Amino acid sequence: MSSVNVLSIEQTAKILNLNETTIKRFAREKLIQCVEKEGQTLFVEEAVLKYKEFQDKFKR
Repeated sequence: MSSVNVLSIEQTAKILNLNETTIKRFAREKLIQCVEKEGQTLFVEEAVLKYKEFQDKFKR
């Protein structure tokens, strides 16, 4: 079984250059795949990086 790398809200916000409040909204609205573990919201790294790639295409 392969392990999935996860990122905290803070790490995700830094990668996407967005406010933590925005990242929490993304989780609530299921815009980026995340999991709840021990009361923490953790984002799937692969999903965050895909979102970043998408985000970068539209900034041009």
